[in-house]
Order: sequence, then C-alpha cells, then structure tokens
Amino acid sequence: MVTVEKALELYGAPVYVRKQIVHNKHVVAVLERRGAVFVEETDEVPEGATVVFSAHGVAPVVHEEAQARSLKAIDATCPLVTKVHREAQRFAGDDFDILLIGHEGHEEVIGTAGEAPEHITLVDGPDDVENVQVRDPDKVVWLSQTTLSVDETMETVRRLRERFPHLQDPPSDDICYATQNRQLAVRQMAPKIDLMLVVGSRNSSNSVRLVEVAVENGAKTGYLVDYADEIDDAWLEGVTTVGVTSGASVPEILVNDVLAYLAEHGYGDVEPVIAAQESLLFALPADLRKDLKARGIAYDSKVKSDAGASLR
Repeated sequence: MVTVEKALELYGAPVYVRKQIVHNKHVVAVLERRGAVFVEETDEVPEGATVVFSAHGVAPVVHEEAQARSLKAIDATCPLVTKVHREAQRFAGDDFDILLIGHEGHEEVIGTAGEAPEHITLVDGPDDVENVQVRDPDKVVWLSQTTLSVDETMETVRRLRERFPHLQDPPSDDICYATQNRQLAVRQMAPKIDLMLVVGSRNSSNSVRLVEVAVENGAKTGYLVDYADEIDDAWLEGVTTVGVTSGASVPEILVNDVLAYLAEHGYGDVEPVIAAQESLLFALPADLRKDLKARGIAYDSKVKSDAGASLR
C-alpha cells in the first residue's frame, strides 16, 4: 500500500496497478480514491504510464510486456515471494523437478511458476500428490506459496516424501512469517474460544486459512469479515469468548473497529495472544526510493505486522 501511495505522491495520478496490490478490499478502495487504477493485465496500461506490480509477484514475461510498452514499472513484490522466485530459478538451473505447493490460479503461484515453467509442477494440496509425475525421483525439490496453511503444507510435503523419499526441502521456510505467526496465535487461542472473527477479504488466501485453522483447532465457529458492520449479532448468541485476528495485509484501523464493536456488545475484557515478536523491516522498491530521494520526498520504508491476536 505504501508503495502505491508514494508512487501517487511522486508521479501523480493515475498510477496503474496490475492486479490488487494486496488482497484486501479496504486497501484497494482507499487507493482507488487517491488515484490508483487497478487493471488485470499489462496491456490495459497506456503506453509510457507508470505501473506497479503487486506484492504477489509476476512472471518474467510480465516484465517483458511492460518494457515493450515503455512502462515505468515499479516492482512491489514481497521480498519473501522474491526469495521463492530465486529458489525456483536456482533449482531449475540445476535441472531439478520443482513441486510448487499452492492453489491453482493464485497470482503468486502464476508468478512463481512463470520463472521456470518447464521445471515446475503445481501440487494443489495433499489430495493432489497422487497426480504428480517427475522425471527423476532423485532430483526433486518442493517450494510453496507463501500464504498457505502451515499444517496443510506440511501434510502435503509428508505425502510427497512418501512417494519421493529423496525429496529435497527449500533452503529456508517459504511460508510468510506473518502468516505463520498469525496461524500460531490462532492455534493457541482456538481451544479457549467459542467464535473466531478474522478481519480480511475473501480473496486473501492467508485470511481464509486463519478461519480454517481456528475451527480445526477447537473454535466452535469462525467468520471472515472485511468490516465491523458485517458482523451478524446472531453470531454472538450464547458466545462467552471471542477471538479476533486479521490477515497479513489488513490495516490496523479495521481490527480496532471490530474490537470496538465487540466492546459495545459486552466483550470488553481483552487478553492479547502474541505468538512471536516480529522485527523484519522491508524497504520500498529501489527505483521508487531513488526517485523519492531525488525529489526530496520523505518516506518511511519500515513495514511492521502484528503477530498476535486477541481474546475477548
């Protein structure tokens, strides 16, 4: 979101954004009001205009398309996704078959697969393992979409390893630290709660996973909401304890609105559940930083996410 805001400040409206910068309805609406134009494909951007690539990453062919149209491209790919892209490039260079665990059609999966399409096979969950075919079972490695359920991913890996005992692991964990930490916090609180409210959009993979993790680990029920006014009062009937968390890209103000709603309905006592203290800081894209500096425009490149959740 900060990347698009600074691009608008620096270059002026309109700034085009290929796909949603993050999968959150509120963030997209705010940026549209400020002059961002969201498009599905690069050829929808006028020649010579400024385009921002979303945090989910794009395939190399998209960069080529932007160059062919003389676009000023700002790559806002999450560094954790970039890491997976580089791993795909490296293992493909070593002629491995790469089993990419992820959801078919997800933007991040399309971008990663585009790095080495001849080497990458999508594995869409544990039930898809039996369909996997490789050239050499001794040269197989797995990578994953960064916003998956940790438990489901590990179950998929377990089944893959049953078929391919020499399956190699990526050099470091692929699943986003913010996604993992939220899932861990939800697992800790789920046995204690009657209802889990996850603030996030329905097209956000990591938000949807949080509802599933809550129910799988003991919460009686769970719902996904973009805004506090989407909460149905009937959900609170007979409920003693409510858990609240959010997707990785959700603005804090939306979570606070949900907490305020719950306080008004008799859930005023708050117990924070912190799974981890996060200290990673991400910088704005290099080209954008360079142009901001040249114009003397101040910016804060720090990105911080809450690793916990709340009980009420």
